[in-house]
Amino acid sequence: MEVAIDYFSVFGGLDVHIDITKPIEELIEIHILDEYKSLRNIISDFTQGENLLHAILSGLAQGDRRTNSAFKRAKVSFNEGMDCIDDLRQSGILSLESSYHHLKKSNNYEDVSDKLHFTSPFLRFWFAFVSPLFQGIKEGNYEEFFTNFHNKIADFRGVVFERLCHEFVRKSFEEDKIYELGRYWDDKYEIDMVGKTRGDKVIAGVCKYNNAKIKTSELNKLKATCEEVGIDVDIYLVFAKRGFSSELKSLKSESVKLFTCKSLKVLIEV
Repeated sequence: MEVAIDYFSVFGGLDVHIDITKPIEELIEIHILDEYKSLRNIISDFTQGENLLHAILSGLAQGDRRTNSAFKRAKVSFNEGMDCIDDLRQSGILSLESSYHHLKKSNNYEDVSDKLHFTSPFLRFWFAFVSPLFQGIKEGNYEEFFTNFHNKIADFRGVVFERLCHEFVRKSFEEDKIYELGRYWDDKYEIDMVGKTRGDKVIAGVCKYNNAKIKTSELNKLKATCEEVGIDVDIYLVFAKRGFSSELKSLKSESVKLFTCKSLKVLIEV
């Protein structure tokens, strides 16, 4: 599943056959970089070739996905940026997400900017890695691209892993179905996953896609954040790429659930 996630984070949504036995760099060169001109023309159909839209999409793909951050990167006003976002949402490139502040005990909601998600991993990959370096790529010089790719791909994959974890939770809670699921953020804190079941149980989760085993400190950090922002949690979920420490495994219970990449196989089962 790790290999599948790594390749999906690049090629998900791109209509090509991917042989995951081959190095991902080789496949990127064959299916994306060498096909830059034809792919650019396809993507330009969505953006009408407007430089402003490309700037905003690159800002979203390389930043924290908040609207305000992307508009600052693109050097556009909020109103102008939101007009562009409306066009991009209608074209099917983006979806909009708001912070789940309503799960807080207090009605004191902070005014924070929404986040935007690309509807396919490939589109996000394109605007994070390809579009900003188009000059060299279209001339057949891929050195700068691959340097940037190797430096930043780990964090990039983490966002894809988080979204897959959300889909897993929606599908796997069978006895007490998920009623709502999203994320929480404000100017100080972020929680990868918050939601509620139909049985009125509040869940909160953390998703870590790195090579280290997750320790109890990560769970404690999640609990402290939820307490600080005022969300009463019934079930904590911890997702990890490479598993957990022995101490954290010993805490596994009905209120603390642990999952690895292997757990996500349910997403590809027919």
